[in-house]
Amino acid sequence: MNTKEKGQAGEDQAAAFLEAAGLHIIVRNVRSMYGEIDLVARDGDTIVFVEVKAWSTYGIEELRYGLSRRKRWRIIETAKYFLAMNREYSSMAVRFDVVFIRSMKPRMDQPVQPAVTHLVSAFMESV
Repeated sequence: MNTKEKGQAGEDQAAAFLEAAGLHIIVRNVRSMYGEIDLVARDGDTIVFVEVKAWSTYGIEELRYGLSRRKRWRIIETAKYFLAMNREYSSMAVRFDVVFIRSMKPRMDQPVQPAVTHLVSAFMESV
């Protein structure tokens, strides 16, 4: 499985996890000149921009490296672009979440089981 396929599989797992938790996925892979947002979801009266990190080697403690200040800025700017293009969501509260997926092997004879961690309000826009 190449990197793109692993990323897609991670986004699929994250979307399923969020939907099971009651969120509604609006769109996937929003792109702008600034970057990309993996998932955009609705949680009641809140629009949620979700970054998915699917790692098999690094743990959640390394998330600070995968979600640098520059990466957060790119997500925020892409969220602004999305809201400008989709005015029906402009009156909603905004939240930035991270879904971290880590593949773990509990024992040699068992298949890889994903571990999903949903970090609600993982970061916010700095003013």
